[in-house]
Amino acid sequence: QVQLVESGGGLVQPGGSLRLSCAASGIIFSAYSMGWYRQAPGKQRELVARITSGGSTIYADSVKGRFTISRDNAKNTVYLQMNSLKPEDTAVYYCNKFPSFEYWGQGTLVTVSE
Repeated sequence: QVQLVESGGGLVQPGGSLRLSCAASGIIFSAYSMGWYRQAPGKQRELVARITSGGSTIYADSVKGRFTISRDNAKNTVYLQMNSLKPEDTAVYYCNKFPSFEYWGQGTLVTVSE
């Protein structure tokens, strides 16, 4: 059974940083491309970054140069380092494989505010 557990969110001021983690179980983690997605209030969920099984990365234009996705296959964990955060980055952040499973974890809330 797939489980995705996100953590690391919180309240941060504009310009600040956070590091999100996602522990996966029930899947052959190393075989999949993994992604970080986010859903802001009143908006659809969007993909912000993804990393292939080989470690290649792709970012949405809105986060390019500020966010870094990485993975540790030994720990079945994917990370998202977020720097220079902006209020528009406020959202619930989720990890999933790319393309996504139907199942989603609970996400972790990131709030960027003074």
